[in-house]
Amino acid sequence: MSKQQPQSVATEQAPAAIGPYSQAMKLGNLLFTSGQIPLTPAGELVEGGVEEQTHQVFRNLEAVLAAAGATFADVVKATVFIKDMNQFAAINAIYASYFGDHKPARSTVEVARLPKDVLVEIELIASISVE
Repeated sequence: MSKQQPQSVATEQAPAAIGPYSQAMKLGNLLFTSGQIPLTPAGELVEGGVEEQTHQVFRNLEAVLAAAGATFADVVKATVFIKDMNQFAAINAIYASYFGDHKPARSTVEVARLPKDVLVEIELIASISVE
């Protein structure tokens, strides 16, 4: 039995990686996204507070999922990193608006600092169709 090779996933509809990593990696029927922060596809930081930043993160994640043939309905696990746990309710409301009735497993962690001093970063694991 041969070992499957991971495949990189990339889209211009989300910001390019700002380091030595991929936007996402596919392995078999699993997709692992890198953490997305609130950068536009052009690489500019979104203006505004946690609500605007969280919506941009979800737009980025949606684009990366789509590049792999997936949607939020395919997500099985989400990890949310936030700068201030006091902003959890606002982030959670936006999170719920993107997932609807679908409720993947999730961890939420308050961290001391995120890349570019953003307020939120989210990474996903999704189940995808194998070609």
